[in-house]
Amino acid sequence: MSDASAVNAAVLDDLRQESEELDLLVAGASAEGWAAPTPAEGWSVAHQIAHLNWTDEVALTAVTDPGAFAAEVEKALARPETFVDEAAGEIVALLPAEDLLVQWREGRARLHEALRAAPPGVRFPWYGPPMSVASMATARLMETWAHGQDIADALGVHRQPTARLRHVARIGVRARDYAYAVRGQQPPGEPFRVELKGLEGETVVHGPQDAAQRVSGPLLDFCLLVTQRAHRDDLALTAVGPDADRWLDIAQAFAGPAGAGRPRKAER
Repeated sequence: MSDASAVNAAVLDDLRQESEELDLLVAGASAEGWAAPTPAEGWSVAHQIAHLNWTDEVALTAVTDPGAFAAEVEKALARPETFVDEAAGEIVALLPAEDLLVQWREGRARLHEALRAAPPGVRFPWYGPPMSVASMATARLMETWAHGQDIADALGVHRQPTARLRHVARIGVRARDYAYAVRGQQPPGEPFRVELKGLEGETVVHGPQDAAQRVSGPLLDFCLLVTQRAHRDDLALTAVGPDADRWLDIAQAFAGPAGAGRPRKAER
């Protein structure tokens, strides 16, 4: 197995584990739990799973039929602020929770198989930059974790952080320039140093050691920030340098329009 194939397999294994952990959480939810409102305005637990299911299906289209995916991009461009909400809402209106759960399981399994079977070096179109197998799997893991956080919050469940968060942090760092571009801003020319304290005391590091612009703090907090699941004022992240400080205000690990983020806890 080549180095790239080994990396792809490792990320896909982590994606499967992340999905299975969330599956256990929602599979045990009551009807009231599926209908419970989440921190995302207007979205229930069912909407969160419907969104993951829809995104898995769109990702599968990108992997297997790039031409058909181009049509999906055109739809998004026509309704950039609403197409995600509309897709989730349509699925929730059509499927009861038990059918939605089955459809999500089947859809993510098909995507997993397609990514494992993809030839080395291939890149797939996406709403942002084209993605490799590892990048696509990392993006799906990031979304699964982030929407899983919304679900856990809605159900009042504390999730134990895992080492899989390093994937979320990585895509958050790599999406730095995208966060500026999607706001019509010029990204900084110099790289940042990001130093994050992991779950067992290890340090997750990105960027050159001598960078003037720096971000540090807990790995979990950084992941909550770049997925816009918490306001930076509620997190123990430190920025050194004005550019790094600005980034913590706009960071997003996901493709699409700039998110509004979450309010401070004191404002909820």
